[in-house]
Amino acid sequence: MQIFKSVFISGVAFALGCAASLVQAQTSITIATVNNDDMVRMQALSANFTEANPDIDLNWVTLEENVLRQRVTTDIATGSGRFDVVTIGTYEVPIWADRGWLVPLHDMPAGYDVDDILPAIRAGLSLGGTLYAAPFYGESSFTMYRTDLFEKAGLQMPAEPTWDFIRKAAAAITDKGNEVYGICLRGKPGWGENMALLTAMANSYGARWFDENWQPQFDSRAWATTLNDYLQLLNDYGPPDAAVNGYNENLALFQDGKCGIWIDATVAASAITNSGQSKVADRVGFALAPDKGFGKRSNWLWAWSLAISTGSQKQEAAKKFVAWATSREYTELIADREGWANVPPGTRASLYRNPAYLDAAPFAEMTLASIQAADPKNPTVEKVPYTGIQFVAIPEFQSIGTAVGQRFAKSLDGSISSEEALANAQWVTGKVIERARFLQE
Repeated sequence: MQIFKSVFISGVAFALGCAASLVQAQTSITIATVNNDDMVRMQALSANFTEANPDIDLNWVTLEENVLRQRVTTDIATGSGRFDVVTIGTYEVPIWADRGWLVPLHDMPAGYDVDDILPAIRAGLSLGGTLYAAPFYGESSFTMYRTDLFEKAGLQMPAEPTWDFIRKAAAAITDKGNEVYGICLRGKPGWGENMALLTAMANSYGARWFDENWQPQFDSRAWATTLNDYLQLLNDYGPPDAAVNGYNENLALFQDGKCGIWIDATVAASAITNSGQSKVADRVGFALAPDKGFGKRSNWLWAWSLAISTGSQKQEAAKKFVAWATSREYTELIADREGWANVPPGTRASLYRNPAYLDAAPFAEMTLASIQAADPKNPTVEKVPYTGIQFVAIPEFQSIGTAVGQRFAKSLDGSISSEEALANAQWVTGKVIERARFLQE
């Protein structure tokens, strides 16, 4: 009888152990994210989440920016639920939330403190006052430059540079024989790649995508000046094959000491000042994004954020992960492992009151000033019927932005003239808007 009891108890214990193992592995969520440094770092540290949540397994799909946008958009629009957590930006969130594609984040865990999120960032990720995506990092854009090259050329970067000064400085510090290029700018086609830079730049030049009657404006003098100045900067002072360089490619060039000036996302600052990643970490300065004297700077507003698809069958587990990855606790984990300068920036007001961060990050105050100066409700010199700075906040922008970006990239690589690129941009934008109006009637 005693032997029977022992066997029975052992059998029950074994069964319970198997059941416990099954419970622990019962939920697997798939996360689609972009291959930026901060996102790759998040994946590397995600073991801290699974240790605290052994019943949740994480499956990662890490993609280049343009590919990520395509795959996530298809998955979300069809409701297939392949991705539980998606990495999306300020452009997609209100549009997708309005279509019912995103799970509202109105019941985040206690202590998450939604009110700590910077107002400009939170507003861009909300619809009707409800948060639909949690910001992993927020950004504007600003001017990054090599202080040693400026000193050698006898130049001093103003805190508020103009595009005219940027051209003058780029010419002075270019040394192509030694692979030092005066300026690096996004050339890779895509609505979130070259068109992010060019649209923000065009705003500062007095250009618009549309007038108040939704008529495309690529036939304007302001757009012609914008594009021609951009082409001249890169052709005369930029790296070879600039038309294939996006954010990541220019980041690598700057870290390798091959860019004198780089106007791009503020989030890049920690990577180019990290001595373990950048050859010029101790020779970097920061200034606001340039203007053209019309009252608008070419700085944008963006947040790479984590959202949950309504097609997901694992929404509770997904929400736990989103809360962890965008929490103050995660910020402290990064600070502990890699230093305060490398924490995800631009999301929480408390970070910019933290003396440890301000001491470690020489770019912190300029980043915050750039974010606060961005005005997506009034992005242009003349009035427009849309919001958004480096994008137009309408569903059709993803397709027309990419189409226009492809034409502008062709003008950069010399395949077509700037006049042809602008004429094509005018035509394709007009056709898409005309079709959208027809479908709405």
